[in-house]
Order: sequence, then C-alpha cells, then structure tokens
Amino acid sequence: MRLATIDWILVALYFAGVLGIGALARRRIHNTQDFLLAGRSVPLWMTGLAFMAANLGSLEIMGMISNGAKYGMLTNHYYWVGAIPAMVFLAVFMMRIYYDTGVRSVPEYLKRRFDWRAHLLNSLTFAVMTILMSGINMFALAVVFTSMLGWSFNTSVLASAGIVVAYTFMGGLASSIYNEVLQFGLIVVGFLPLSIMALHAAGGWRGLARALPDAKLHTWLYMGTAHNALGANWLVVSFGLGFVMSFAYWSTDFLLVQRAMAARSLADAQRTPLLAAIPKMLFPFLVTVPGLCAAALFGPELQHDYNDALPLLLGKFYGPGLLGLGITALLASFMSGMAGNITAFNTVWTYDIYQTYLAPDRGDRHYLHVARAATFVGTALSVAAAYIVLRFDNLMDYMQLVASFFIAPLFATFFLGMFWRRSNSSGAFYGMIAGVAGSMGHYAAYRLGWLHYSSDMAPTFYGAICGWTAAMAVTIAVSLATPPPVLKEETLVYQRKRVWDTKLAMQGLAILAALTLLDWIFR
Repeated sequence: MRLATIDWILVALYFAGVLGIGALARRRIHNTQDFLLAGRSVPLWMTGLAFMAANLGSLEIMGMISNGAKYGMLTNHYYWVGAIPAMVFLAVFMMRIYYDTGVRSVPEYLKRRFDWRAHLLNSLTFAVMTILMSGINMFALAVVFTSMLGWSFNTSVLASAGIVVAYTFMGGLASSIYNEVLQFGLIVVGFLPLSIMALHAAGGWRGLARALPDAKLHTWLYMGTAHNALGANWLVVSFGLGFVMSFAYWSTDFLLVQRAMAARSLADAQRTPLLAAIPKMLFPFLVTVPGLCAAALFGPELQHDYNDALPLLLGKFYGPGLLGLGITALLASFMSGMAGNITAFNTVWTYDIYQTYLAPDRGDRHYLHVARAATFVGTALSVAAAYIVLRFDNLMDYMQLVASFFIAPLFATFFLGMFWRRSNSSGAFYGMIAGVAGSMGHYAAYRLGWLHYSSDMAPTFYGAICGWTAAMAVTIAVSLATPPPVLKEETLVYQRKRVWDTKLAMQGLAILAALTLLDWIFR
C-alpha cells in the first residue's frame, strides 16, 4: 500500500511538530532535575494526560487490538479491573509517600526505606524491563510499516528510533510529557473513525453477535471456569491481573509514577492518576471494538498472527488522508510508549545506578551529560530488544510475561515497605529475589511442559501470583526472623491520621462506582 501525498504531508507535519516541541523544551533544561524530572512544574491537566499517554504505546494500541481479535471483550479486563482500582490506590495512598519523601525515582524509595541491596536489584531489573518494553514498541511500528508501506523491518526500526532519540535528547522528560499530550489527542482522533467505520461494516453490535462466539462479547459472563479464551477463571483474573499485576504496574512502575512526580504540587500529583482513569475507562471502544471487528471481518486471516489485525483494518477502511492520519496516530502511540520508557530508563540509570554506585560526587553538569548519553544507549538496546518479539504471535502476551517477571513480584516489597513498619532490609532483598525466581520458575515449568494452560495469557496470571506470593511470604518470614528496622524518616511509611484526604477518597470512590457500572453493562 502506498501513501498519497496528503498522507506524507500529515506524517511530515507530525515529525516537525514533535521535534519542534523538543527544541522548545531544550531551552528550559539547566540541570538534571529539569532534564529528568521536568523541574516538577507541570500542570495537572498535562500530567494526567501524560500519565494516560505513557501507557498508550504502540504495544498498547496494536497489542490490545490484537487482543480484542483473539480474546474479545475479555480484553476489557486490562482496562477496568486491571487498571482503575490500582490507579485509585496510587492516588489515595502511595503518591503522597513518593512525593513527600522527595525521591527522584521509585527505586530510590527502596534505598531510603530499606538499603542498597533492594535499591540496586530494583534499579537493574527496572532498567532491563524498560528496554524490553521499548523494544516491543519498536517492533509494533515496524510490523505496520513493513506490511503497509513495504519498508524492511530494519529500516522501520532505525528510522523511528532516530526521531525518539532526537526529541528526548533535546528536551528530556518535559519534551516527552508535552509530546505525550499531543500524541494522546492524535491517537483519539486517528483511531476513533476506524472504530466507527469497522463497527458499521461489521453490522453493528448485532452483526458482531452473529459473526462471533457469544463468549467473545462478554467480560464476566463466561469467567466462571478456566475454559474461557483467557484460560483463567474470574478468581485468577481478579487476583492475578486485578491485584498483583495491575497494582504492581500502576503504583510502582516508574515510567508512570514519573509523570505524577513532575506535577507542580502534592495535590496535583495525587490527582494525576485519577484524571487519567477517566479516559482509561473509555478506551476499550478504541481498541477492543476494532479487534472484535477484525475477527468478524477477516476471520481465518488472523489465526496465525493476531498482530495483523490493525494493519488489515487500516488497509481496508483508510484511504488517502485518513490513512495518513491513522499512520500518524500509530506513530504517536509509538513515540509515546518509546519516549516514556527511554526517559524512565535514563533517570534510573543516571540517579539510581551511575550516580549512586559508579561515579558519586560529580558535578550536576556531568550527570546531565550522562543522562543525555543514556538516551542514546537505551535506544540502541531497545533496537536489539525489538528482535526478541519475533518469537511471539501476540504483543500483549509477551508484554504481560515481561511484567510478570519484573513488576508483579516487586509489588509485595513496596506494599510491605509502605504499610508494615516491621519489614526490614533483609526481608525486602530476599523477598525480591524469591519473587522474581518464583515468576521465572513458574514460566520455566510451563515451557518445559510440566504445567499446561489453555491459552498463552494464562501462564502470566499464574506466574504473577506465584512471584507475588513468594515475595510476600519470604519478606514477612525474614523480617520477623531478623532485627526490626530503624526508620530514619517517618514519611517513608503510611500514616492515616497525617495523610488522609476525604475529598480525594470520595473522588476515587466515584471513579470506582463508574467502573462498576461499566462492568455491569458489559458483563
């Protein structure tokens, strides 16, 4: 498929826009805090949209559309039970601790609460995870460029990586946040027409009901057994995805928390995830519905590779002009996810690894140069990571697997650290090791054929539960068997009398009520 002149103009205007934003943001970069934390001066409406957009990379758009084709309305669990409660929990309970302690990153909290062992382990695993996630974004964009434009996989990856390096290098986190706000708008404008056109072509909801199995059109009705498309019953999904994986991702993943940390006040930082939760609840219409339509319209063409769902939809419904808009929206989703991972990587590398362990007590200018250099290194490693995804037929299966290894087990450490004063540094360190080993050990048993599941997604839920349970049990056991910690800062542990915000809690309850209504309507 060839892009018309108007399509190329739209793509060129987008590239010019993101580079222009990077150039403007560069003028405000005077030190590492400006580059890595945006000077903590970003208004609430921007941090809220950026918090949402950082989770809208091409793996989210392309991966969730492929999930919609493969799993149907069960995909909504990733948006509703697998996101909204955790975002409310972050806002009401955890964000104040992050902000009040003045930590520059999520791993730094572990260093202040426990010791260098937990801090270094979390920093290294987070750095690896961001590179792998960034590689998924690169792969997703390359798939579309290869299938629709005829570009080679290598050319697609290298060209797109160059743009991200340019504007992230210039403007740091501020440039990333400003562009994420722009990209959020482009994603909505670019994919909303596709959802409407595809649903109309499929004959509306009644047409989908005639073309697809009934189990694909409900979120909870067929979750009573493990024989649904996800291969996990309602209890496993609620606990494995709804608690372990989602709370770990939304409340401890620095990629997201970094956006809230950039807010100009504590109140804005706490309300950032609440503001992001509102559009998050509505996004299934942009991703799940097109996936369902692709399954109804293309059927057998998707059986071997569900990643083709989005390219097939774009090729069928978008002509000149609209095709350029769709490609631009996909570029925007790629840039959003890729830049989010890179800015999180260079912050953790600079503050938590390089400055803390490799070269302490250097000047701020030195660390600013290191942070910019980390942008190049992180992007180069992401290019290499893109080739790992070739082994998977569904982007979200792979993404959830990575999360079950490096995010889910560590939530136990953060949770106990913030809400149980007795947890200590030895318990945290050995608990983290046990958690990662538990998740990876479960996956190894599955790959060796010792465990059997009816879908590729089910092992990630069970693996996350294994990792979290191992981390929780070992942290508690070791903490009780060793001397209690001496807390140097009371702000490191949650204190209800000092921090409870009734208005914030009521806003969170209102969002949870809206979530419950959506789950009931589409049950």
